[in-house]
Amino acid sequence: MPLHDAASQLATIHQSIARAAILAQREPGDVTLIAVSKTQEAAAIEPLLEAGQRHFGENRVQEAQDKWPALRAAYPDVVLHLIGQLQSNKAEDAVALFDVIHAVDRPSLVTALGAAMRKTGKHPLCFLQVNIGDEPQKGGCAIADLPALLDAAQAAALPVAGLMAIPPADSDAAPYFALLAKLARRHALTGLSMGMSSDYETAVTIGATHVRIGTALFGARS
Repeated sequence: MPLHDAASQLATIHQSIARAAILAQREPGDVTLIAVSKTQEAAAIEPLLEAGQRHFGENRVQEAQDKWPALRAAYPDVVLHLIGQLQSNKAEDAVALFDVIHAVDRPSLVTALGAAMRKTGKHPLCFLQVNIGDEPQKGGCAIADLPALLDAAQAAALPVAGLMAIPPADSDAAPYFALLAKLARRHALTGLSMGMSSDYETAVTIGATHVRIGTALFGARS
C-alpha cells in the first residue's frame, strides 16, 4: 500500500469515527482505532506506520513475535493489541509482547495471565471477552459467567480495561453492542472493544472506545 493510499484510508476512517462520535455527543479522541494487521506482511504495515497509525492488532502470538520486534525497533511508540484467542500456555509470551489483551474469556487464562504478569513485571491492559450472541463456535464467556470472571480477574490483579465482543455475523450488530455497553455499565467498566470494518460507526455511536479495523484499511484478505 503506497503511503498516500495509507494516509487517505486512515483519514477516511478517522472522519467516519469522528462523525459517529459527534452524533453520539462523544469526543472523537475517546475512540482508539486499532489497525488489524494479522496476516499482513511488514511491507503492508509500514505505510500505515509512516502515516501515523500506532495501534495495531494481531491474532496470533507467534506471528506477532516474528513480525513486530523489527517494526517496533523503528517505531518504538507502537501499541500492540492481541485480539485473537489466547491459549493459556502462551500467556507469558503474550504478556511480554503485547500492551493490550482483548480476549480474556475463562478463569484458567486469568490465572495464567496473572502468573505471567507477576513473573515478568509487565501488566498489559485486559478486556474480558463476552460471547454476546451465545454462539457455541465463538470464544468469550457466557453473559451469566461474566461476574465470576471479573471477580477472578480482579483477584489475580489483572488491569481490566473493559469488555470485548464480536456480534454474530449477518445480524444487526446494534442490539449486541448495546447489550455489551449495558454490561459494562453494570460492572462500572469504561472500555468497550467492539466494532469492525463493517459496523464500527454503529459501535462508536453506542460507546465503543476501541474499534478493530482490518479490511477497510488493508483490503480483503485473500
